[in-house]
Amino acid sequence: MIDYKAIDFFCGGGGMTCGLRQAGIDVIAGVDFDPQCKETYEANNPNSKFVEANIKELPTNYFEKELSVKKNDDKLILIGCSPCQYYSIINTTREKSKESKDLLMDFKRFVEYYNPGYVLVENVPGIMSNKQTVLHEFLSFLKDKKYFVQYKIVNMSYYGVPQSRKRFSLIASRVDRNISLPIPDEKQAVLEDFIGVKNGFQSIKAGHKDKTDFNHTVSGLNEICAKRLERTPRNGGSRLAWKDDKELQLKCFEGKDNSFKDTFGRMWWKKPASTITTKFFNISNGRFAHPEEDRAISLREGATLQTFPKDYVFKTTSIAATSKLIGNAVPPEYARRLGLIILNS
Repeated sequence: MIDYKAIDFFCGGGGMTCGLRQAGIDVIAGVDFDPQCKETYEANNPNSKFVEANIKELPTNYFEKELSVKKNDDKLILIGCSPCQYYSIINTTREKSKESKDLLMDFKRFVEYYNPGYVLVENVPGIMSNKQTVLHEFLSFLKDKKYFVQYKIVNMSYYGVPQSRKRFSLIASRVDRNISLPIPDEKQAVLEDFIGVKNGFQSIKAGHKDKTDFNHTVSGLNEICAKRLERTPRNGGSRLAWKDDKELQLKCFEGKDNSFKDTFGRMWWKKPASTITTKFFNISNGRFAHPEEDRAISLREGATLQTFPKDYVFKTTSIAATSKLIGNAVPPEYARRLGLIILNS
């Protein structure tokens, strides 16, 4: 087999790295400026060097000097799944997220220098539609460099990932004019095939702490939220079940039955989950309640819905830090399929 190697920029906890390694690609390095990613990334990807650095400050020739990466290598893959707050539909502080706006162009600097055989990019759909997007400039650059490019918005639930997670996905190659994105499955991946007792997840209560590496830990619920969830019908129920209860209804939702309908909602067994965000541990942040049990999904359930292997260990110190690594990740199963496309090209 031809030995492909990759560098995973904005690697986070290692979702993309994990999937590419499953496909048989040697990910020689992962780059991220967040030190909280380091221990998790290294623990699960022992042969991949974690480079703690801000891409804006990282010397372009770093990999050439430190890892003997060569320019114009047909078997080199550069991956740029940059943080996407600026282009996200989820409300964030624009001033705070502006720093993420041009990260794709910082990644471009490395593509231009190394001229790899392949380029992978994943981001939120907004990177295509935002009026201030840098995507068009990046696409023009790739075409000028004679890359063959394919991109579109994909729904991950048709690629083995049990969540309605829509993402911009791009694959580019200067060595294969027929390069393409993975072919979608005919059926969506659904919840019941991934979590639940039959899939190795014991029944637990809100506030359960799992001190093992499995990390079947779940957030607690205050008394009023516990009552709300008890009143929410099993298997897909929503907050509308208690909208007329003065004790349980929130003032911010009065008269807004058609707004934020997923908040406090339960997942469905036979449907994909909602997008697993960095806040999936809290039922007030979306449809993150377990289909049957009166609790949010656990950290391991969230990771499994992101298709992390069950033995993937998250070396973090809090529920929030763990969920951030999980929610920000590229689902490993989608990454694996991208890797197979390259290996078979």
